[in-house]
Amino acid sequence: MKGLRLFGKIETAKLTWQHVDGIDIPVSTQFGDVYFSKDNGLLETRHVFLNGNDLSTRLSELSSYEYFCVGETGFGTGLNILALWQMWQAVRPNNQSHLHVLTVEKFPLAKEDLIRALKAWPELQPLAEQLILQYPTPIAGCHRLHFPNERFSIDLWLGDAADIFPIIPKIGTVNAWFLDGFAPACNPELWQENILSHIIRLSAPHTTFASFSVAGIIKRGLKAYGIDISRPKGFGHKREMLKAIWPASDSSERAQPSSQLNIAIIGAGIAGLSHAWAFAQRGHHVRIYERKNAISGASGNPLALLNPKLCPATQNHEHLMSLSWQYSCSYYSQFKAFRRISVQQTDLKQNGELHSILNDYPETELVATEDSVLKSDYSSIQLKHAGVVTPQILAQEILQHPLIELIESEITQIEEQTEQVYIIDKLSQQFFADFTIVCTAIDSHLLLPELPQLKPIRGQVSWLNNENAPLPSHQALSYGGYAMQLNDKQLILGASFHPQRADDAVLEEDHIHNLALLKKVYPDYAETLEDIVHWEGRASVRAQSADYFPLLGPYGDHQKIYTCSGLGSKGFLFAPLCAEILASQILNELCPVPISVIDKLNPQRFLKKTKPKKPYYQNTSPKKAP
Repeated sequence: MKGLRLFGKIETAKLTWQHVDGIDIPVSTQFGDVYFSKDNGLLETRHVFLNGNDLSTRLSELSSYEYFCVGETGFGTGLNILALWQMWQAVRPNNQSHLHVLTVEKFPLAKEDLIRALKAWPELQPLAEQLILQYPTPIAGCHRLHFPNERFSIDLWLGDAADIFPIIPKIGTVNAWFLDGFAPACNPELWQENILSHIIRLSAPHTTFASFSVAGIIKRGLKAYGIDISRPKGFGHKREMLKAIWPASDSSERAQPSSQLNIAIIGAGIAGLSHAWAFAQRGHHVRIYERKNAISGASGNPLALLNPKLCPATQNHEHLMSLSWQYSCSYYSQFKAFRRISVQQTDLKQNGELHSILNDYPETELVATEDSVLKSDYSSIQLKHAGVVTPQILAQEILQHPLIELIESEITQIEEQTEQVYIIDKLSQQFFADFTIVCTAIDSHLLLPELPQLKPIRGQVSWLNNENAPLPSHQALSYGGYAMQLNDKQLILGASFHPQRADDAVLEEDHIHNLALLKKVYPDYAETLEDIVHWEGRASVRAQSADYFPLLGPYGDHQKIYTCSGLGSKGFLFAPLCAEILASQILNELCPVPISVIDKLNPQRFLKKTKPKKPYYQNTSPKKAP
């Protein structure tokens, strides 16, 4: 396939502008077509896509906890989504139903162009401003945008539709499609068979389709899969539009809406807390069982740094660390415990490998360091958008959610039965849940014996007084270890790394190790620090899998028991995205990562009792109708 591929750097849209009746209309130079109608793009969107899918009625009739998904083949200026969002505000029932959008874009507008384009619709500005605040950096892959107060969310996949649609797991179903994008004559690649087959794969009986175009390539493609097509009056001067539905057989029924679930989470570290938040935000009741206090294990350091090692652009769409970095920075921004910070990453190997990825990222995200924070013989790059989290404050914020309850109890046994999971503690007390998620790190195999025992890794952080020579509060250093201000008067250094050790006493030898890491790259600054005898610290045990990926997903053949463990030293980076993936799996929603990522994380790869297992997503395209 010609043109830009998903597996590379994303190129933003190249535009010219037409000024018509006081409105700036963007025109794509790549495809030679306008983004919206000169007559009235908003009215056309309502006529073709909203009315064409009967969304006013369908959305107003959603039951509590029902999930409805709209798919779109071209995000463009976001006009269709904003019009849908506006309708959702007007018709949504006062319950826990949720509207989600899946949309794809090969050439996303630069943010400044998006702002200019959306000024054409003053009535949409309050929604446009919310969208623009979360509008992602142009990096390939899925960007999940949350608007929890609206019960609304968006998966914006950046890249070529021909590459993206095949890698989207079918966990949830798309209920209605906006077959948008430029006209088939301008953008024939969008309407090819490979894309259409996966649009059908992500759909089901009762799914509807609407398009401004009635071109033969679209009609023939849908009819080939047994989709019923009609051609009602188009918008304005257009004679026809396309309206279609996947007919249901007499025996088919709509999936019944769910009710509020009771979710049990074992473990109150960052993994358990992140999962609790994901379900509570969806309106489900969560009980967290913890034998100690929340954030008492490896998650309990005074400060957590989000410091990913980024990858070449060809891997962005499925690189767990890159995906987690983008998601976690957005996720934590809703909490007071989070502070944005940049990270100066040192090229320890001095072979240019670190600098080789600079051209793969926008300058708003990654640049060569011009002026180092401290004197060093090593070169470095600057990751502009990272962050730090104060774990204890985060735990307090999450546990204040009215649907989250922390129970002090040591769980010793989990039993799955037909309708529920029974949880038994050390005192033989029994609790029950609809689903249980085990997030007990190094001890996960004690509750789930088919899981492998994870590798323990001792790590110690150190903190000390440096009020006479503080680092800039907005800057962290990464150099094999890391350094940043813990507060106005104290520096925190991390972290030692001792595989196969599970001791957690604070040791002087680990303070010496942390100082040595700093001294190797910043020797002059290291000499200014106070004597180690005055240092404080904290040691804890991280849990690591054999292949360094977390274990995330269902536990063996069990339908109601899941796990999230083995996050290693990247718990605060990985946990928010892992929680979103697992919530999607349990609730049958669309998932914000490719199939390949789900496979890499699936605990089945390590189960001691190996059996052929059917994947919980569908990746094969459907057969055409006879």
